[in-house]
Amino acid sequence: MKIAMFYHSLVSDWNNGNAHFLRGVVTELLKLGHKPFIYEPADGWSLENLKRDYGSTPLSEFRRYYPRLRSFSYKSEELDLDSILDDVDLVIVHEWNEPALIRRLGRHRLRSRRYKLLFHDTHHRAYSHPQDIGAFELENYDGVLAYGETIRRIYLEHGWNRRVWTWHEAADSNVFVPYNDVEKSGDVVWIGNWGDEERTREYVEFFLEPVRSLGLHAMAYGVRYPREGLRMLKQAGIEYGGWVANYRVPEVYSRYRVTLHIPRRPYVEGLPGIPTIRPFEALACGIPLISSPWEDTEGLFSPGEDFLIARNGREMKEYVRLLLRRPEIGRRLSENGRRKILQRHTCAHRAQELLAIYEELGVPAGSSGKQEKNGYRQLLKPVSNIRRKRIS
Repeated sequence: MKIAMFYHSLVSDWNNGNAHFLRGVVTELLKLGHKPFIYEPADGWSLENLKRDYGSTPLSEFRRYYPRLRSFSYKSEELDLDSILDDVDLVIVHEWNEPALIRRLGRHRLRSRRYKLLFHDTHHRAYSHPQDIGAFELENYDGVLAYGETIRRIYLEHGWNRRVWTWHEAADSNVFVPYNDVEKSGDVVWIGNWGDEERTREYVEFFLEPVRSLGLHAMAYGVRYPREGLRMLKQAGIEYGGWVANYRVPEVYSRYRVTLHIPRRPYVEGLPGIPTIRPFEALACGIPLISSPWEDTEGLFSPGEDFLIARNGREMKEYVRLLLRRPEIGRRLSENGRRKILQRHTCAHRAQELLAIYEELGVPAGSSGKQEKNGYRQLLKPVSNIRRKRIS
């Protein structure tokens, strides 16, 4: 099956956690013999910021870590949808695309019955800014992939589309694995971006204060930290490591004894059941995890067995101290958490779920609808006559 995927970026995960999931799902689709083609804007802000801060080195590393993955950049005014979608079976459009492109693809689908078109939502905008989603003309799409049950229900309640599936993010089990032979060099590590003031209060309560009061050796990684945020880290005695590529995260986790998860406020207040991708990846790496409050309404995990939930800063401090003093408890948590990931929450699971959704939609007229063996070998061949620049 040939799949066209329009995403903000495959090659850059600077403030773009969606790239982690995309890389994992595409890898699994290739293993199954399908042919995914990823399109990203030539002037995408994630890639531009990555190159500005770190030059071309991350792009070379990406090619080394993901030798099978390629994407094609495009300029909107040169994007010939008739050409690139001529023999495609499935098209997936992520919600970070420009609204004009999202609408344009929907209108193209109205004129063509050769492929199925799905919209992929991995953000809280349906809850926090519903007017944005309503402007996308999603009634022209065959369905929506929502990364949480609460978001799925919002789509149905607003009538944006009649067919909506819950499609959670997951860990790429090819990349996120334990590094058991690495010597520990620190106590606590936090990997996450600043969060647009959506969790500053929680960041102080559940990370800065416990680390400061316990006098721990801690490190924070992420981007978009304002001067005030960096000052707060320094006052708490926490080192700042800046951006870290997803393929380097397992090695980072291996050097620390505990990691934390602090959900953004919109997920806690209005979108229970959505943990975002970081906990999946941490549990896959086998590091003990403590989270600030979030409600696992969908039963993805078993809080208390796979990881701990601290209801407030005092509990966070107690749990961190407990796991540092009693490493056997952390080992039991991490073993349970990794087992749960491998049983239910890998990108291989999500690739199979995607194929099942495609089957449910029905094979479009004129579509091959076939799984092609060794399809990854065709990935670098030209697709029709679109002018594009390979960037990976």
